[in-house]
Amino acid sequence: MSDQNLIPQSSDFKQSYQESIEWLFVQMPNYQTDGQKAYKPGLDNITRLCAYFGNPQDKIKTIHIGGTNGKGSTSNMLASVLRESGYKVGLYNSPHLIDFTERIKVNGENCDKEFVYDFIQKLRKLPEEIRPSFFEFTTIMAFEYFYQQKVDYAIIEVGLGGRLDSTNIIHPLVSAITNVQLDHQNILGNTIEEIAKEKAGIIKENVPIISGDENDTVKNIISETARKRNTSFIDATLITPNFKSDLKGNYQKKNIRVVLALVEELRKQGLEISNENVMNGLMNVHRNTNFIGRWFEFSDNPLTICDTAHNQAGLEMVFEQLNAISRFKHIVLGFVNDKKIDEVLQILPGNSTFYFVKPAISRGRHPSDYENLLKNSKINYKIFDDVESGYLSARQAIKKGEMIFIGGSNFVVGEFLEKNLSK
Repeated sequence: MSDQNLIPQSSDFKQSYQESIEWLFVQMPNYQTDGQKAYKPGLDNITRLCAYFGNPQDKIKTIHIGGTNGKGSTSNMLASVLRESGYKVGLYNSPHLIDFTERIKVNGENCDKEFVYDFIQKLRKLPEEIRPSFFEFTTIMAFEYFYQQKVDYAIIEVGLGGRLDSTNIIHPLVSAITNVQLDHQNILGNTIEEIAKEKAGIIKENVPIISGDENDTVKNIISETARKRNTSFIDATLITPNFKSDLKGNYQKKNIRVVLALVEELRKQGLEISNENVMNGLMNVHRNTNFIGRWFEFSDNPLTICDTAHNQAGLEMVFEQLNAISRFKHIVLGFVNDKKIDEVLQILPGNSTFYFVKPAISRGRHPSDYENLLKNSKINYKIFDDVESGYLSARQAIKKGEMIFIGGSNFVVGEFLEKNLSK
């Protein structure tokens, strides 16, 4: 039977596609839902997997984006700029918020579901010695899709860390590290220095590396690694950006600097990108890439903002921006099991009522588990079994001139949008 015959007809396709996605999640360990036990460090497995599929990653031109925070925003902004410049652009991000196909896009369009279905059938035929993780399989799926779609350039976001991440099998035109913060310490290391060394592992011989981190310790680690790899180090923090973006978080100013540095390096390599392309690309990220989740304005009446920031550094930036808003705030928050709740409570915005919820995944932490910390923090709070209940309670309590914020986890934002975006 040919692979093409495995694709069901349209009348049955929706059910068959959903069953295949569910099978994929069940068969393969997935870090987003299973945590550390799903993480497969090292490139041996992805190397075998790519070879099995004919090494499509070697047949496309790629750009590699790593870092603790800002990878998604930076890669989407760059994709928008390249699209405005007339290029066909592939974009690989993770995790998805609503539908699996969000992870793999070409010119802002989600990956074709028939391709996904077909590729999952091929997974069923893999040799026993190749047992990929969920992320390894989605990575090779992205490479193959971009190759089949004949993209001009593919922007590849690092999944976790850098040195041992599955995406590190590529040899890109240019790489970038947006910043380095404490996150995933159980995997990457307990100090900024250790994590910076892991993230600097994406630096390759003669491939320019752009750094967006303001920390001198991090800069030194990245620049020294670049020197050892015989490549140029570009400090994006020296750039004064005079461009704005439709991605509205204040923290995007730092990501814009990285994008501008990437653009300049790509121009050196022969890409035609005008300043007008840059301006239009940065101001039309949502339209060009369908990127949502970062300071996303779900509604203006009442003002409802979603943001997927989930580590301490990311939450600090988001909460700082919330503090700058004078409105009274109704804040819906949920976390996964490895979140250090006591640290989050120390930075919560003032002038707020909090609605703590449990994300509907196995790693989701129920607020009752940390209610003793909530009581000691002396904040005004309620707890809920699920995201929607917390949001509806906030909607019921909100008064004219107040706002709602939803965040703390990708899963909280994803659940909320899946339930409410189509209403």
